[in-house]
Order: sequence, then structure tokens, then C-alpha cells
Amino acid sequence: MSRRLLGTAIIASLAVTLTGCGSGGSSSEDNTLEIWIRQAADSDSAKTAQKLADAFTKASGTPTKVVAIFDDFETKLNQQAAQKQLPDIVINDTAQIGTMQSQGWLQEVDKASLAGGDQVSELAWKAATASDGKTYAAPFSAQAFALFIRKDWREKVGMEPPETWEDLAKLATAFTEKDPDGNGKADTSGFVIPAGTKRGYASWYASSLIYANGGDFVKANGPGKFTATMNDPKTVEAVQYLQDQFCTTKTVNPGAVSNDTTVTHEVFEKGQGGIYLTGPYVLARFVDSIGTDKIEVVPVPKGPSGGPGTLGEGENVYLMAGSQNQEAQKKFAEFAISAEGQRIGMNKDANGAIVRLPVNTQVDMAAERQDPRWKVFQESYEHAVYAPPVPNWAPIRQDSADSINAVWADCGADVKAKLEELNTELTQELQSQKAS
Repeated sequence: MSRRLLGTAIIASLAVTLTGCGSGGSSSEDNTLEIWIRQAADSDSAKTAQKLADAFTKASGTPTKVVAIFDDFETKLNQQAAQKQLPDIVINDTAQIGTMQSQGWLQEVDKASLAGGDQVSELAWKAATASDGKTYAAPFSAQAFALFIRKDWREKVGMEPPETWEDLAKLATAFTEKDPDGNGKADTSGFVIPAGTKRGYASWYASSLIYANGGDFVKANGPGKFTATMNDPKTVEAVQYLQDQFCTTKTVNPGAVSNDTTVTHEVFEKGQGGIYLTGPYVLARFVDSIGTDKIEVVPVPKGPSGGPGTLGEGENVYLMAGSQNQEAQKKFAEFAISAEGQRIGMNKDANGAIVRLPVNTQVDMAAERQDPRWKVFQESYEHAVYAPPVPNWAPIRQDSADSINAVWADCGADVKAKLEELNTELTQELQSQKAS
């Protein structure tokens, strides 16, 4: 049996074991609401999650236990599922909804009965909807992606903020060739890119430019049905543009094809490159580590064949199946989407925000955050594109990352031909998920 088919069989088995199971651990013993969040333990973000949980306890009287896990988060959730001890609440990526729902982990959410649900933006609710058209989470945080640029470098080379892909490529070349840090050494690059395959990073990074050019990975083709579109000329053009940066102009930081975001953050902070396409969650960090006057944020330029567009992501509050605390689960979801819960999660301008852009339309972000660069992300969110609600997005992202990474690592690779092969793979994957 292939690894993918074996994985499917395991998932199906886990889903069966979850039917009718109760949550385990402290939640079933002393009414404590167990909340898992994908953050590093003892990080600023984990501390913000604890503040949110403490405020909920104060408001509701329900005791909580926050479990912050970053590495192998899904693996540990699988282990809990196998033991019939899922946590009560999971705060996790919007892109995980298909995987979690297909495994039978999630309760359906009636957004009409959720207090404050009518204050949540429709785009955020869309990211809480699975391929069957039903809602399986309460939206919690949103984000769009934009370009962090070394403003001091840009001014040193005498260029304006980029408004087109051509502008962006020229700025990257100047950062690579014109010694923007003034140290007399050829040790800077234009782009810093997390182009490795771990957790699908190459695909994740490329998606903003693909969306900015009007391309996509798959397109909806009726309720719960999708068609692979990696061979669309707009998608090919975006991946080719990036291959040109790796291979023709050589404006990407060395080693990028093996890097994840943890390494790439540090590459940017160390001044090894000057353009980083990423999310708002690192804004406070970069302001502290690089200096507020040296950093600017600009939208991803519209592509030559489409757009505007950029990757949209966020986190949902998932109400896990089998919980003995269903009323408390609902109350926590309501608190998380409330104006108070959103403000706590935003953490103003400080490090550790777990709400990047508020999903509650009653929250005035400008009143909470003084840094005007947040406005760029908020405006970009208006044309953000979320991962489609296929039953399982993870293998599609991973297959795409493997192929995209391959054409960036091999300068002799034919982008169009490789994406034709990838399109066939994704078509087969959709068929295996009964989503074709």
C-alpha cells in the first residue's frame, strides 16, 4: 500500500474511533476547558493565549488549561484522537479545516446561534466553512500577506517602493548588486524566501504571487468539487517569475531552497536580504530587531496577467468532537469572537499577537494599534485568497511545494512542463479525496 493510501486508511480508522468518544484528561474530570494552540510554549503568543483564557475564566467562571505546542502539532492531535482524548478547543490554521473535519474531529457550528456571530466578517466565515458547505469553527484571526522591505536600503539605492513585478525585480537586483548596507562586500540579496519543502513552505510562499497574478492551485467546480489549475498560464507565469529570481538574476538569498520560516526570519534580521513576503505576525519582532525606521510594508504588486491578490490565512476556534463541555465550548467561541476577546488577542502593537487582523467588524484596529503599517495588511485582506476548502489541503500544498521547490533548485528545469506534471498529480489527489 502506498504511503498516501496508508495515511488515508489510518485517517479513516481514527475518524471511526472518534464517533461518540468523550474528551479525556482534565476536561472530562473537573470541567476544565482544555485549549490547544499552535504556538511555542513560553512564547509571547502563548502568553497572550493564556491572557485570553484567563479573561474568559473571569467572565464565565469556567476554568481553563492552555496547551501551547508548535512542533508536530497535528501528530500530537492524532495521538490524542487515537486515545479518545481530544482537547475541548483547538485554535488552529484555517487551512486545517478540511483535514480535521474529514477525520471526524469537529463539531458543526450554528453561526446563527453564536452570540456575536453577526459581527464577524463574511470572508472570515468563509474560512470556517468546509467543502460540504457547513460551518465547523468560529473565525478568530485573519491575515493577509505583504512585502517587508528594508526602507533604508531602498533609499540608499535611490528607488521608489515597487508597484509592479518589474519594479520588484529591479529593486531586488539593486539590493543584490549595489551594496545597500554600505559595508563594501557583496553579501546582500534582494529576496529572502522560505523555499524549502517542510510543511509546504515553497508552495505557501509562491501562493501570494500566484494569487496576485490571477492564478490558483485548484478552482471550485460545483459544491464540494474542484479542478486542478496548476497548468493555468497565470500560475505558470508566477512560478516562472520566481525561478527567474533564483536562476537568472540570482537575487534570492543563498540556501533559500532548504529554508523554512524560522531560518528566513533570521536571514532578514541579519541584513542578508532586503525583501521578505510574509505575514503581519513578525511586524513587532522586526521593528524590535531591525529598527522601526528601517522597515516599511507595501502591498504585493498586482501581477502582469491578473490580480490584485495575496494569500489569506488565519486561525479558527475549533470545537472538538466528543467534548463533555459543549456549553463551555460555545461560550469560549463567543468570547473569542467578541470585541473584548479580539482586543486581548491583538495585544496592541506588542509582540505575541494571536489575533493579527480582527474578524469582528466592530473592532477598530486603528484604535488598538498605533503602527500604521498594520493598515497595509488590513487593506490587502480585502482581496486575500484563502486555501480552498478541499477535504484535505495538506497533500495538495505539499505536492505543490515539492514541484515548485524543484524548479527553483534546478535552473535547467522547465517550469511549464513541471507544473503540467503537478497538475496531473493534483487531479489524482482530488479524485482520491472524492473532490474532483
